[in-house]
Order: sequence, then structure tokens, then C-alpha cells
Amino acid sequence: MGYTRTPVLAIAPAQGAQRLFRARMALSAHVQARLAGQEGAFAAAIMTGDRSGLDQDTLAAMRVSNLAHLLAISGLHMGLLAGFVFAAFRLGFAAIPGLGLRLPGKKISAVLALAAAAAYLGLSGGNVATERAFVMVAVMLVAVMLDRRALSLRAVAVAAIIVLCLRPEALMGPGFQMSFAATVALVAVFGWLRDAQVALGPRWLRPALTVVISSAVAGAATAPVGAAHFNQFAQYGLIANLASVPLMGVLVMPSAVLAACLLPLGLDWIALWAMGLGLRWILAVSAWVADLDGARVLVSAPGPVVLPLLAIGALLIVLWRGDGRAVGVIPMGLAVWFWTGTARPVILISETASLVGVMTDQGRALNKPRGGGFVAQNWLENDGDAADQETAFARWPGAMSDESAIRLIEGKAAARHALKCEGAKVLVMTTDPETAPPAGLGCDVITPATLRATGALALYDSETGLRIIGAREITGERIWNSPHLRQ
Repeated sequence: MGYTRTPVLAIAPAQGAQRLFRARMALSAHVQARLAGQEGAFAAAIMTGDRSGLDQDTLAAMRVSNLAHLLAISGLHMGLLAGFVFAAFRLGFAAIPGLGLRLPGKKISAVLALAAAAAYLGLSGGNVATERAFVMVAVMLVAVMLDRRALSLRAVAVAAIIVLCLRPEALMGPGFQMSFAATVALVAVFGWLRDAQVALGPRWLRPALTVVISSAVAGAATAPVGAAHFNQFAQYGLIANLASVPLMGVLVMPSAVLAACLLPLGLDWIALWAMGLGLRWILAVSAWVADLDGARVLVSAPGPVVLPLLAIGALLIVLWRGDGRAVGVIPMGLAVWFWTGTARPVILISETASLVGVMTDQGRALNKPRGGGFVAQNWLENDGDAADQETAFARWPGAMSDESAIRLIEGKAAARHALKCEGAKVLVMTTDPETAPPAGLGCDVITPATLRATGALALYDSETGLRIIGAREITGERIWNSPHLRQ
């Protein structure tokens, strides 16, 4: 994926393996022609995985309201689709006694639901999140075929093993972590409710209570992971999900299945109209919640031990039998303590030395109001800072006081003058000097040549002075970042 500043010209039509992609794009265009506006773009996103029609305001509102997971074809969509197909066929077999009494309707329904899920996987483009969701659904449906319990921690473990065998790198991604965190928590909580025979009130109230419990448990399980990866917490995410997720299950996804079935007859507009009603409500909920005061709370990035400690503590609580499971509270408490005490770098230097960020009492100050926007956004988000780049640039004069630990020399002309530290601990130059820095200068000199070897730099306060960590120390040497390996 990438971007271009000039239009892309197609020099030849797509051929071969692009047939499925063309079919997806044709379906996306058809859906958006039937449903105008953001409802059509939303429908295309959950039916084909094409999110190009969604505007930035919609995406921002969905993220702030914690409804962005409804846009990605993941466990919720795959589970709802497979569950709807499975339930529809089971009901069909039960409605025809001649078939229901002679055939294993439950197992046949599971096979047909698995086929529908596989078709959905291909239609959606087969991204990582959809593959992971398909594997999880497939494990559950195969368990039904084998007369085993479908929703169990063993089934979740089997699904995780299969996903990691196919894509080992997924372990470090937020999608894998959030998906399995939510699944493990839901299976554990509802398993405990089942074993403890906890009554969820009268029969007419149970579906509503189930939705409330599911949203609360899944939200609590995924909130720390989402905050660690995306540096934000949706305060009213539970409200938004309670108002939206039930509609996805009872109206939106069933309508999507019916639309696919009615498409060859030209009657898909009926199901898409019903689907649009549900999507219009979800978009309205996301916009309303996103506009509430305090809907988005920014948090700083945690240290590397925080998420592993949280995972260990949560697994101890879930997997341990008896009172010993309370031990899991200890690593979770340590994780929270480490997170609150995480130190942010006092100085950040981009890999080209064109962007420098210095931590001040008002937040991180940046040396440029524009340019390097992606890097600047990441720095500020990891600080838990809601400021934009121009606001951070307004802090820069205060960061360059006489007591500043850094001195910045910008431009080729300035680099020709004699180098002086002038009391700073670090001297940063945006261009390579014409002559080597003199020995005994009294400060660390960082130039583009230095950064080509180290990568971007983060400088931390320590008892012995500034501790410098290069990106190359974290990532290691790769073919694309090591000149001698490229040769």
C-alpha cells in the first residue's frame, strides 16, 4: 500500500489472479450505487473489505467511539455471518420433519456455515484479521461436526496455534492480541456463568443482559491492549457498542447475507435498504458519542514489559483452578505500576535529523511546524499528547533556553561555522559538517551520517547523563537498513 502525488495510470487491464479482486470491486461499486453516502461505503466495507468510500470524519468518529472494529471484517462479522447461516439451516431442517429426523441437521448446518464463511473470506480480500476470524470460526464449526464443545478455551487455543503457524508475526500485532483477549475473556466469563448456574433474569431479559455482559467483558479485555497500541481510550465505548452491536447481529449482517442471495435475482436492493437503516443508526451513534466531552482519553505508550505482564496475570486468573488464581492480580498490578512510571524520551531525533522533539513542561516541542508529519504524529501520540504539529512547534522557543540539553544547527551555511557545544550535552546538525568535529568538543555530535548508522535516536535522562538508544538497537540489522548487507 502507498500513495502518489500524481494520478495512477493503468497501462494494462488486470489479468489472472485479479479476477477475484475485480469481482470484489464490482460488488463494492454496486453496493455503493444502491446505498448512497456513508451508509453505502460502510456496507461495502463490511461486505467486500473495501473501505475507500469512507471519509476521514466517519473514520475518526468510529475510532473515538470505539466502533472502528465494526469496519474491519474480523471475528464479529465472521461469527455473525456463520452463526446466522448455521441457525437458518438448523431452523430449516427442523421445519421439515422428513429431513430433520433422517439427517444430522446440526452437522450439515455446520458444514454449510463453514462454506459460507470460506466464501466470505474470499470475498473480503482475505486480510490478516479476516483469516484469523475464519480460523476461529472454522475451529468452532469443526468442533460441532465432531460432537465436541464449540466454545471452550481448548478451541480458542487450537485457533491461536493455527493462526500463529500461518502468520507467526501476528503475535505482535494489535489485531491478534485484541481478538484473542476478547475471545478468551468471553469464553471464560460465560463458562463461569454456566458452571455456577448464574441466572440472568427472566427469559425475555436474557438476550439484553447477554449483550451487556459481552460488550463489557470484551471492552475490558481489549481496552489495555488498544490503549497500549493506539495511545487512546474510548471512555464511552461501552455505550456506543451497546447501542450498535445488537443491531449488527439482528439486522445488518442478516441483511448482508440476504442481499448476497438476492443479488442474482436483482432484488438485493430490498435487503440493502434494510441494511442501510441499521448502518445509518450506527453512524449516528458513533458521531454522537464522539462529540461527547471526554470521549477520547490519550495515554502515553507503555514500556515493553507492560503487556506481557498483563497477559500473564489475566491468563493466571482465567486458567488457574481454585483460589490460587488470585495470584494473577500481582503481575497485573505490576503492569499498571510500570505503565504509570514509564519514562518518555527527553529528546527524539528523526532518522534524517530533519525533525527534533524536546520534552518540556508543556509537552513535547518540535522544531518544525510542517514536514515529517507522520513521525511527529507518532511522537505526540506516544507521549499521550493531543497537540498537533503546529501547536508543538509553538513550544519550541521555550525548549531552546540557555539551560537546554540540546543545541540544533540547521542548514548548510550554519554547518560551515566552528562547532561549539555552548553548554549543551547534545549537538544536532541537520546536514553533515564539511570537516570532522574536533576532539574534546564536550558534547555528543549527531549528524545525518551518524543517523545512517544508528537510525532514529531517543535520549533518556539517567543518573550518569543522557542515555542514547538508536532504532537499530531495537530492530536489529535488516537488508533494507544496513548498507553493508545490501552490498
